[in-house]
Amino acid sequence: MTTVMLTGAAGNLGRAVAAAFAEAGANLVLLDLKGNLQESDRQLFVATDLLNAESVQAAVDQAVRRFKRIDVLCNLAGGFRMGSPVHETSDKDWNFLFDVNARTVLNTARAVVPLMLKAGGGKIVNVGAYAAQKGAAQMGAYVASKSAVIRLTETMAAELRSHNINVNCVLPTIIDTPENRAAMPDADPKRWVAPQDLARVILFLASDAARAIHGAALPVTGLS
Repeated sequence: MTTVMLTGAAGNLGRAVAAAFAEAGANLVLLDLKGNLQESDRQLFVATDLLNAESVQAAVDQAVRRFKRIDVLCNLAGGFRMGSPVHETSDKDWNFLFDVNARTVLNTARAVVPLMLKAGGGKIVNVGAYAAQKGAAQMGAYVASKSAVIRLTETMAAELRSHNINVNCVLPTIIDTPENRAAMPDADPKRWVAPQDLARVILFLASDAARAIHGAALPVTGLS
């Protein structure tokens, strides 16, 4: 049985991805800093500080004790801030975005990739951003941090493809969440990406059907 580790599992996207993998019959290892996620024989929740390498390693060790392996890693944790031009961007915002969007990927890779190498394969799916394909005014730190996720994805794919490990990422536009609806009350959420739709794309990239895909940055832009 496939074992899937999800970061940001308590968020809107995390819950949608967890539901998709659960429906597909996978064991789930759900990582988040906090959240009252349900546990069962096939579902383990581990409170984890993704910015602390020791905390991440401890979560991975606990997952291996429970399920013996990690076949799929989905790095869903992330954050968004905008509003300042580059020359006015604070260290606080810069560090926050690079930590939550890029360093979390690095920390999970350090803990999980060695297991996949030992097991002879695996799948890693990261979450970039459609906006990170080029610069945009007042979004410098966010675009740079999500662009780093794309470049890390491509680099890891080049390093790991010969070891039967697929590394890819999705590039969503605005995700339809209650928080985004509240923040943008005049926007049309019908044109956004439903978490369930993004979850299906992630599920595909984590499947054997995507075994020939390495280093892809797949735009997910919602309905036309």
